[in-house]
Amino acid sequence: MIAGILAATGICAVYEIPSLATNKKDLWVFCFLLLAGSALSIVAALHGHIANPLNWIAAIYKPLGYWMQSYFT
Repeated sequence: MIAGILAATGICAVYEIPSLATNKKDLWVFCFLLLAGSALSIVAALHGHIANPLNWIAAIYKPLGYWMQSYFT
């Protein structure tokens, strides 16, 4: 499974990078997103724990919710 992910990543890189070589910013963004997606896919293939982004958002807004609840009641 991991070999397939790496093969797909390599094929995408070989196909896309030459057309992005003229614009360095797009190339850096593409490489970052490709590597991040590949890393997350490998972790998921190995049945690793991937944190849910919604938990971070809830942790940030929970104190605000408590404050609003106490303020308006």
